[in-house]
Amino acid sequence: MVSAKIDIPQDSFLVGIGSSPGIAIGEAYLVNRARIAAIDRKILPEQVDAEIAAFRDALARSRRQLQDVRREAEDPQLSEHLYIIDTHLLILDDQMLVENTIRTIREELVNAEGALKTTLNRFRAVFDKIEDEYLRERRSDIDSIGDRLLRNLKGEGQQSLRDIDHKVVVVAHDLSPADTMQMDRDKIIGFVTDVGGRTSHTSILGRSLGIPAVVGLESATALIPPGVPMIVDGSAGTIVLNPSPETFREYLLKKQAYEYHEQELLSYCELPAATRDGERVVLRCNIESAAEIPQALHHGAEGVGLFRTEFLFMNRPAPPGEEEQCQIYRELAVRMAPHPVTIRTLDVGGDKFVPEVNLSDESNPAMGLRAVRFSLKERRLFRVQLRAILRAGVHGNLRVMFPMISGVAEVRHCKECLAEARAELLAEGIPCAGNLPIGVMIETPAAAIIAPLLAAQVDFFSVGTNDLIQYCLAVDRSNEHVAYLYEPLHPAVLRALQMTCQAARSAGIEVGMCGEMAGEPLYILILLALGFHELSMNSIGIPRLKQIIREIRRADGVTLLEELLQLPTAAEVAAHLEAYMARHFPTIFGTPTI
Repeated sequence: MVSAKIDIPQDSFLVGIGSSPGIAIGEAYLVNRARIAAIDRKILPEQVDAEIAAFRDALARSRRQLQDVRREAEDPQLSEHLYIIDTHLLILDDQMLVENTIRTIREELVNAEGALKTTLNRFRAVFDKIEDEYLRERRSDIDSIGDRLLRNLKGEGQQSLRDIDHKVVVVAHDLSPADTMQMDRDKIIGFVTDVGGRTSHTSILGRSLGIPAVVGLESATALIPPGVPMIVDGSAGTIVLNPSPETFREYLLKKQAYEYHEQELLSYCELPAATRDGERVVLRCNIESAAEIPQALHHGAEGVGLFRTEFLFMNRPAPPGEEEQCQIYRELAVRMAPHPVTIRTLDVGGDKFVPEVNLSDESNPAMGLRAVRFSLKERRLFRVQLRAILRAGVHGNLRVMFPMISGVAEVRHCKECLAEARAELLAEGIPCAGNLPIGVMIETPAAAIIAPLLAAQVDFFSVGTNDLIQYCLAVDRSNEHVAYLYEPLHPAVLRALQMTCQAARSAGIEVGMCGEMAGEPLYILILLALGFHELSMNSIGIPRLKQIIREIRRADGVTLLEELLQLPTAAEVAAHLEAYMARHFPTIFGTPTI
């Protein structure tokens, strides 16, 4: 290691969000990706046309730049993620973005920069209201496009990461998906950013490339000088600046152990997920695009446990029509065949993504008109989606799932809508699936409490733990003041999961999980003990989960679960579980996460 030339104390630690696992050891390379400021300026009426022309020119330049990135994305690991660049190109063509900006220039007599800022702020305000972390992180795509447009409006160039010619750890305020796609893994061995989260497209790309990364450090660019030796632990979410020789040796050993383990995990991709006492588990993936299917199959996914249809409705002036949706669902069914694909119906509020539906702002949107409530109010949109799913169902193994169910009446109404859509298609002579499996998401306390009643109405349950935990504990996990109360192992949560699984077992229907708990290795033994036989997650986590499943016995988990259910607090449950897993599986859980 080269000694730091700036006065950074040895072993200075920074903590952020581990977004891409692994360990990188190298020197810091600062990249200027600070958010560019738009300057508002009033203009004269005779300047309007020139400002509009400048805006259209910035759109065209931005489009060419992204097309170049897409064309030059040579890494095969990125091929299934090119849809992210396609999404950015679609945003540039979005009539809401274009027309609103031009209208603001004309009507408010403001320059193109100011008009664009107004439009982008409207987009950001929409995303800030979103409860779901995964969806909320899509705001970063708007920020990325906005920065690119503003730079092109100002005529400012941007350093390309392709220009880096030696091994470095990139340090930036933020990185766009286009930046990440330009990374040469032989040169960029890790990256850290001030902003971002695990579910941003940049983080997803980092994981696909296998580049260790820590995001959300807030002030990394202010605290990390160029050239300082540093260690990035993307699994733990920590940064070590100017490591001492002892720390360097410690992390070098961790790095070697991690890389060996990762190679070993690849051998599990094609193996069945079955416990030592013969319990078979189905591991599926959560996706938002058919482009993710090759990676999912590569990692051993046996179907799609959750397809988020809300992404089809984002960043467009009108919702997608029946034909467009049908083609997308059909592609999913064909590419994943013979495995099942679970299509979750629209899981957003109309004020968020369907501009043609005029809904007033809600004071508490998390408890308001969203998910299945919105679909049952806006029957025309719901009917279009159900017809598309039914039509695509003849081409593969599709299942339909209704989100945020709180009562049997909602399920009955949804089934009636599905039956009506099928009858319409048959009357029109259009082929459609005759017996589409129907499921509901268990993500409200009401659904868990009446699970036996719901089980009599459907073919399967899928537990959405993100919302279930939040609603069970009355905790907004995005609120920094109470986020510490968001505890997956809270006794109330465990009992809600137990009630749900018991109801499914009694009714003879399948029960799965598609929330974050499903992909957490520490929880796998108790999830199997509870009765979950289907887990759906980000596909990159499947090999590790398979490795653990093949080492455990469900019978041992049943005994452990009985012990955990006797403990009064989440902290005690977590401590008992961690100690048990470390004691019985020391090679997996016995050392600190690296």
